[in-house]
Amino acid sequence: MDTSTRVANIVDNIRRVFQVINEHSKRVEKVTGITGPQLWAIKRIAENAPIKGAELARRMYLHPTTIVGILDRLETRGLVVRTRSKVDRRVVEVNLTEQGNELVRNAPEVAQGILVQGLEKLPEERLLKISEGIEELIRILDAREIPPQLMRSREVNLPHDESAHPPA
Repeated sequence: MDTSTRVANIVDNIRRVFQVINEHSKRVEKVTGITGPQLWAIKRIAENAPIKGAELARRMYLHPTTIVGILDRLETRGLVVRTRSKVDRRVVEVNLTEQGNELVRNAPEVAQGILVQGLEKLPEERLLKISEGIEELIRILDAREIPPQLMRSREVNLPHDESAHPPA
């Protein structure tokens, strides 16, 4: 394959990624009335409730501060409730309300969740190749300093360290 064809294939595949994410996100917002990241949080809460905010952030590969904003909006809409743990009063646990449970039962899949689930299943060497490729794209676009905004959301994920990610 010549360079021109390879570059065209790469650009087309990037377009496909954006198209799929955009279509999934629009559908989520139309069906549920909330953003993709908010629905993804609700789905993760439903799978793991009760869950601590920091654990939710870890499972979503987000900074804990980013989760606070998402949970604030979900709580305002009556979809989640935060309560103090009966075991340790310093710990706040997150649960879905009945309205949140109803929403998650009828909600479509979330692009971020599909992406993360697929990536988590890959062997380490494939993850490394993808990571290196994405890093190169970021370098080409000079985008290293741009805060990573969640897909079709106003949420920005703060810088994180290795401890924010679940163990492999």
